[in-house]
Amino acid sequence: MGFPLGVAGFAAIPLAVGIAVLRYRLYDIDRIINRTLVYGSLTAVLALVYFGGVTATQALFHTFTSQEQLPQLVVVASTLVIAALFNPLRRRIQSFIDRRFYRRKYDARKTLEGFSMKLRNETDLEALRGDLIGVVTETMQPAHVSLWLRTDEAPRHHQPGLPPLPSGRPEGG
Repeated sequence: MGFPLGVAGFAAIPLAVGIAVLRYRLYDIDRIINRTLVYGSLTAVLALVYFGGVTATQALFHTFTSQEQLPQLVVVASTLVIAALFNPLRRRIQSFIDRRFYRRKYDARKTLEGFSMKLRNETDLEALRGDLIGVVTETMQPAHVSLWLRTDEAPRHHQPGLPPLPSGRPEGG
């Protein structure tokens, strides 16, 4: 009777760890899964491109020159092409995985990028206030948002030659 109970208790340990990892985000499992997906697929794509490029180059070289062995220069060139493709491919795969599996993170990033583009061109403080509160509400979804602007006309860190920071009051949304 004691042996089956001991086996069941011992088998419950991985189950408890699995629940803790998934439910309470122990070990930052989302990041580990994301990196595994990105770098695993990146490795597969780069390996396919490398071996496909070397094989195709070898076939073309053999067709045109009738030599059996591929020159070392072609292998070096293929390696340099793979090194040049690493970051652009990683960014594209990361973007695809974010869009596909981490939609909320992707939408928040796109919203913040759009706000930063608007921020560069906006000079009206009231319009900027409304946009900022809207972006924070959309991306973070807090229960309450308030924006406080400095009230003194000449702040302590004011630099000569620059206009003073706008005076303000608490703004809410």
